[in-house]
Amino acid sequence: MIVRSEAQPDLPPAPAGQPRRIVLTGFMGSGKSTVGPLLAARLGWSFLDADNVIEAECGATIAELFARHGEARFREREHGAISRLATEDALVLALGGGAIEHAETRALLLTTPGTLLVHLEAELATTLARCRGTEHTRPILADQANLASRYQRRLPLYRMAHVSIAVDALTPTEVVEAIFRAGRLS
Repeated sequence: MIVRSEAQPDLPPAPAGQPRRIVLTGFMGSGKSTVGPLLAARLGWSFLDADNVIEAECGATIAELFARHGEARFREREHGAISRLATEDALVLALGGGAIEHAETRALLLTTPGTLLVHLEAELATTLARCRGTEHTRPILADQANLASRYQRRLPLYRMAHVSIAVDALTPTEVVEAIFRAGRLS
């Protein structure tokens, strides 16, 4: 199922014409880092994972950055990286699951000309099953008590994207096809 956000009058419409960059958002385990390289290869574009860029720039893992500086400081650093990356053309960018909570990041991705923001929507149970065994690299998995509320808090923010695609029952290749259809990509 594909839900087009532009049907909601209070949200920005998807960019007119061909997008110059596609940004994937969604909860951890929704498939951003799996689908992103497939989508980029099909388009002949580059793929970057924002978390990997931040880790390379900081010389530390996301978990270490959370532990050392806290989530608020990490989100500011993440916003800076995304702001730089959101100007590049022919790029598929996968965001960390919490990037969408930063209001300035969200506004930037929704209003930057040529950017198509795509939400990969997966049920919480699906994401947890996919992430099993990665607790040491995903800081929010350590906070099991607040995981469901974090998911519920983010869901309406993710759904603000230009395109939202339910991915639970789709293969990565089917998700790429759905993005092509929803984004009217050639």
